Amino acid sequence: MLCGAAQKIKHVNPAEETDMSQWRKKTPDETYTVDEVEARLKAELPKWFLEDGWIRRKYKTGGWKGTLMVVNTVGHLAEAAWHHPDLTVSFAFVTVKLMNHAAKGITDKDFALAAKIEEVLMWQPGAVEGSALEGTPDDPRFKYIKYD
Repeated sequence: MLCGAAQKIKHVNPAEETDMSQWRKKTPDETYTVDEVEARLKAELPKWFLEDGWIRRKYKTGGWKGTLMVVNTVGHLAEAAWHHPDLTVSFAFVTVKLMNHAAKGITDKDFALAAKIEEVLMWQPGAVEGSALEGTPDDPRFKYIKYD
């Protein structure tokens, strides 16, 4: 068994540490106030909003196949993170709702998963200059998600 000091060592990506430096440090299950949530969403996740105690984001899709792709992507990320959102699923949209049920509020877990969902779903390799990947063709027959 490691001594107490060694147990506290945590490897953190310096870029992530810098992004989080403006927010007071919280334990994974410590909740944020409404003002803190709104300020952090505005700064980090501007397409997300707070409503009825949940942080939310609506992703518009090109139809049922695109909706299922979004649901499966969110499902994979949630399962890998072991933090599970509520989803509203319709023909051409998916709404993702996050709140830490155990903590009864919004925690770092919610922000971390929302950021990962946003990063993966909004990834457009064709929009990155010099990318080896061309991205989805600009043709309605192939579009599956509507980028904001």
